[in-house]
Amino acid sequence: MEKLSEVIDPEIGISIVEMGLIDEVKIENGNIEVVFHLTAPFCPPVFALTIARDIKQKIKSMEGVQNVKVTLRNHMMADMINKYVEEM
Repeated sequence: MEKLSEVIDPEIGISIVEMGLIDEVKIENGNIEVVFHLTAPFCPPVFALTIARDIKQKIKSMEGVQNVKVTLRNHMMADMINKYVEEM
């Protein structure tokens, strides 16, 4: 969670961990999956993409990490955003 605490919500300026936006973190053999949500299901997609990108970058920078999957939950455009994030 330490690396995730470095990810700051671009609109509010507070850590996404402090805001309680992290729903789940799975760690298995160098594979990390992070599931998060935004403060509202209609938040602008640019915020979701920025946060997802930052999560991926922070987690990938950790020693021993092979793969990172980031999933947005409970957002009106979650399917589209998750597809885009998967390709990042």
